[in-house]
Amino acid sequence: MFLQTDQGLELAGGGARGFGRAPVAFAPVRPSLADRLHRTDWVPDLGAEIGSRDWWRGLGTCLALCAAAVALSPAGLAPGWRAIPGAVAPPQDEAAWDHSRAQGIAPLAWGADTGHRMAANDLVAPLAEAPERPLVELSATLGEGDAFDRALVRAGVGRSDAKAAAALVSDVVRLGDIAEGTQIKLTLGRRPSRKVARPLESLSMRARFDMGVTLTRAGEGLTMTRQPIAIDRTPWRVQGLAGRSLYRSARAAGVPAKVVETYIKALATRLSVGRDVDAADTFDLVIERERAATGETRTGALLFAGLDQARKRVRLVRWGEGAAGRTGEWFDADGQAERRGTMGLPVAGRVTSAFGMRMHPLMRYLRMHKGIDIGAPHGAPIHAAMDGVVASAGRNAGYGNFVKLAHASGLASGYGHMSRIAVRSGARVRAGQVIGYVGSTGMSTGPHLHWEVWRNGASVNPRSIAFSRMQQLSGGALRAFKAKVAGLLAVKPGN
Repeated sequence: MFLQTDQGLELAGGGARGFGRAPVAFAPVRPSLADRLHRTDWVPDLGAEIGSRDWWRGLGTCLALCAAAVALSPAGLAPGWRAIPGAVAPPQDEAAWDHSRAQGIAPLAWGADTGHRMAANDLVAPLAEAPERPLVELSATLGEGDAFDRALVRAGVGRSDAKAAAALVSDVVRLGDIAEGTQIKLTLGRRPSRKVARPLESLSMRARFDMGVTLTRAGEGLTMTRQPIAIDRTPWRVQGLAGRSLYRSARAAGVPAKVVETYIKALATRLSVGRDVDAADTFDLVIERERAATGETRTGALLFAGLDQARKRVRLVRWGEGAAGRTGEWFDADGQAERRGTMGLPVAGRVTSAFGMRMHPLMRYLRMHKGIDIGAPHGAPIHAAMDGVVASAGRNAGYGNFVKLAHASGLASGYGHMSRIAVRSGARVRAGQVIGYVGSTGMSTGPHLHWEVWRNGASVNPRSIAFSRMQQLSGGALRAFKAKVAGLLAVKPGN
């Protein structure tokens, strides 16, 4: 192998002869002083190789630089030399400091305020007050229990303009009937000074579901423009399978929760929803619905409740009190209504003594307790258990203040130990109506209600009473009812 790659080439081995040209000898080149000074490290790391030649050289360099700095300081200047004084900024007052801080580029920790505002120059003319926008557009929302004019005043409308706007809107709709959450768009104009409210230039809102109104300023007053909105009042019919849960299936079909609850309560007057409804049964509902030309939809009350089963078909329509029979009884398609139920407790409390034999708390002997004692706070309202007529109302020996109601089918109920009676003899009462208040009159050991029920004059357990009442339409009422049923059944599903 070759051991040299220079001009003279020799073969391996001490006595090998060269070949080719004869070898040429070169004299070594000595570096110059400038090269040696340039290659010398004059500022080595004094923390490494302490005590070496390079370390001592670096220490000498450091001492030389320190000596030069001391010699060139003002105290050590050569004779005839003098320092050049630097310009010192004059102290700034508060206003000048704010201007310089706004234009300075510095960290926030040093007091910079760059970008917050720019300092004013000589071209800026100070104003006594900032000018206002000529028009301000905003909106107000009518809250629950809020007054219409109060909402306008809260938004910035003057009281006189708010009252004038309320008077105009009241010609279209009663102010208390405006739905909560209604958006009111307002435009306020220029005012002569900041001490008065801006004048109302325009107002627009949805006063009713079928009517929008716009108020505009005309001279010194306001004028109103009505915008009627076309409404489609075709009922909405929904059908589907009952499935595993009638409630969930109806909700999945899009029926509102309150309507589904009403539907199930209506079916409960004819059958047991939990026991008699199968998964293959089909529910059928017709619901009030209003669709505006602007796209909004509003659902109302349940008009028809149907359930198609393999063995029978239930078809119920509400008929009776209220507009379109929305608060009356549920009648079947033949115009017959049936009401079933049991008596509930006439007062909110707990049963302290049940019906049957017991030890009398005052006489201390065993005797028949012909009613139920319900412990309740003094003055708690007592409600009629069923519809009926007040047979008697007044003082009744050991019962104290006592009210007796006569009901249909030979039933009667009594309410004793009242603190105050709220009905008179001969008055008709509805189920749930307040007839008196809890007390401790007569033979009583504390405030409670003694509730007693008679069937054909014999005392019975009030909790065992179940009642059923039938009602049949006839004449003109039956014909009108049949026409309503036919109209509801003609509604197409999904319409």
